[in-house]
Amino acid sequence: MTIHTAAGAVLTDLILETFRLNGRLLAAGDHLTNDLGLTSARWQVVGAIEEVPLPVAQIARNMGLTRQAVQRVANVLADEGLVRFEENPNHRRAQLVRLTAEGRDALAEVSRRQVEWSNRHAKNLSLEEIEEALQVLRTFRQGLEADVP
Repeated sequence: MTIHTAAGAVLTDLILETFRLNGRLLAAGDHLTNDLGLTSARWQVVGAIEEVPLPVAQIARNMGLTRQAVQRVANVLADEGLVRFEENPNHRRAQLVRLTAEGRDALAEVSRRQVEWSNRHAKNLSLEEIEEALQVLRTFRQGLEADVP
């Protein structure tokens, strides 16, 4: 039987806590966005194209999601008028997803709410704690990305 090292055991605890945190973050995101016609998943997609329109596959790669999951969300967003699909000059079949004016307005409002929410929750932590946690998670993610062929 293989046994965790001390660091491996604590890393496993960190991973499990991250899963629990992810669930709470999604629920909090849904609460922040529910009256705007968004969910956490929809918010992620509109946020991914805030600066520049992207094809669904690129949004999925950037977010670490499947293309099919992002396509489903993008289709719903398009049906609700928050995004539109347009021709991609770089690829005939991979349309670009672009925010509409309504999508921009919804994203601006949820972004405003998120700033207030983050500032409120940041009061429980020091800046140094937040920066250290960010660095740990970023380093771990980068290591995982390096493992993927």
